[in-house]
Amino acid sequence: MIRSALLLALLSAIPFVHAAPDLSTVAERSQFQKTGRYDEVIALCAAFQKAYPKQVKCIEFGRTPEGRPMQALVVTRTGALSPQAAAARALPVVLVQGGIHAGEIDGKDAGFLALREVLENRAAPGALDKQVLLFVPVFNVDGHERFKQWNRPNQRGPVEMGWRTTAQNFNLNRDYAKADSIEMQSMLALVNAWDPLVYVDLHVTNGAKFEHDISIQVEPVHSADVEFRKAGLALRSGVLADITKLGSMPQPFYMSFAEEDNPASGFADGVSDPRFSTGYFALRNRLGVLVETHAWKDYPTRVRITRNSVVSVLEQVAQHGKAWQSAAREADGRAARLGGTELPMTYKATDKKRMIDFRGYAYTRTQSDVSGSLMTRYDETKPQIWTVPLRDEIVPDVMVTAPKAGYIVPAAHAAMVARKLGQHAISYRTLGAAQARADVETFRAEKVTYAPASLESHVRVTLQGGWKAEPRAIEKGALFVPVAQAKARLVIALFEPAGPDSLLQWGMFNTAFERKEYMEDYVAEDVAREMMAADPALAAAFKAKVDSDPAFARNPDARLAFFAKRHTSYDERLNLYPVLRTAVAP
Repeated sequence: MIRSALLLALLSAIPFVHAAPDLSTVAERSQFQKTGRYDEVIALCAAFQKAYPKQVKCIEFGRTPEGRPMQALVVTRTGALSPQAAAARALPVVLVQGGIHAGEIDGKDAGFLALREVLENRAAPGALDKQVLLFVPVFNVDGHERFKQWNRPNQRGPVEMGWRTTAQNFNLNRDYAKADSIEMQSMLALVNAWDPLVYVDLHVTNGAKFEHDISIQVEPVHSADVEFRKAGLALRSGVLADITKLGSMPQPFYMSFAEEDNPASGFADGVSDPRFSTGYFALRNRLGVLVETHAWKDYPTRVRITRNSVVSVLEQVAQHGKAWQSAAREADGRAARLGGTELPMTYKATDKKRMIDFRGYAYTRTQSDVSGSLMTRYDETKPQIWTVPLRDEIVPDVMVTAPKAGYIVPAAHAAMVARKLGQHAISYRTLGAAQARADVETFRAEKVTYAPASLESHVRVTLQGGWKAEPRAIEKGALFVPVAQAKARLVIALFEPAGPDSLLQWGMFNTAFERKEYMEDYVAEDVAREMMAADPALAAAFKAKVDSDPAFARNPDARLAFFAKRHTSYDERLNLYPVLRTAVAP
């Protein structure tokens, strides 16, 4: 009896470890040779919440086109497990996203590993007392479940993995600005709710073979708000230093050769357009971090260095998050005053070069008897220092001047545009009364160029032309989108024709540049003679054009178009960009 009582006492003092949820991953249990299917994400999301009910909340923030739940873990020791609570306490929020390209799945396994260690205070001790972490293990869930070997032939491990694009064949890292996909619309809703200070996008790069194992890019560093770039540079420098101490050989630029397959060409840094995560979040005055592990490192190595990068970001935000929050709010204020100022739409590297020592491998470049082209082959048994050029002086390229007040979207296009503005949480208002004559600016295309093929389901278009003052009528139900708001840079990027990810360039107004009405040639002949008879000056101008322009003289269509464009039947809206600019809020 005494023995039994003693045994019971001893047993009661021993925690039932086996009863706790298993928070390890398929990757860990396979020594990082495999990665799990999406049902593992669902199970782990619930298991983390069960193991840490006061620190972790498992949420669903959307459903994919194939009906799968998009899940995220909200993690903090502050008790702020809702957006409202985080905002009330002014806590920095970090959103870490894996699997936007579901074959590049390091982020899922590294994120779960980092999350467990941070919750156990074995990594970034105390960091969760000062911030909220949102962890999205897999963004492209349907693509993740298109699961098989060799989905990433340019990558070492895991044995099987998901697919780059969604079930609808969207590349999500081309979709931030246009937000076509259900997945991106769900992600932006999550972002709008939580307003993360830092958005971390975890990838695996393609490319050549070399010793460097990871690149860390942050914006704003070269782009967007000049003062806020200081925060971006500090974050990038901190992460690079942290992971270097842990044995990585990182670079702060995307390690793709300036000339494809030619190591001697070196590298050129740059700034991503807002279709990409890092280009997009800088326009919202938030910090975008692009983590690219090197595809030719094995999976255990890639998961470890991705884990290190996630932990480093959490440590950096724990130390500097409050200051960076203040800097972001100040950038919001400056953005609201951008009306009437000149700002860049794109950036480029100058021709200025500096030579760097880059850790590669011995290689040969010989003519291939398969492809017939010059091919590079690497010998990974022979590390070699390459002294190559780097172009990393980044300057503005395409510039625009913002309207003083904002943009007016005609009622005919208001529903489509309002949906896009809502997806980005951009402020606008609907005009309740018509204006017979408003002093606005219009953009008439002098030349319209369509892309030769579809891209991401759109036929892209570029215009040559410019904004000019031209009074126009405005119908009731039009939208006014002010520049005086925190997301002004994003507003301008979406509406300026020169913006590479503007709604216009993505083809959302293509019908404005399609001719729908015309004269038959025999009608145009008669009209031309009538117009010349009625207007001798017009007849003289036509004759001068024929005499001075041989190409015009030889082109029957151009000769008839000379008159058609001057006739009252001509469609004055043809090649008119529907969106207007205004210097005064209506």
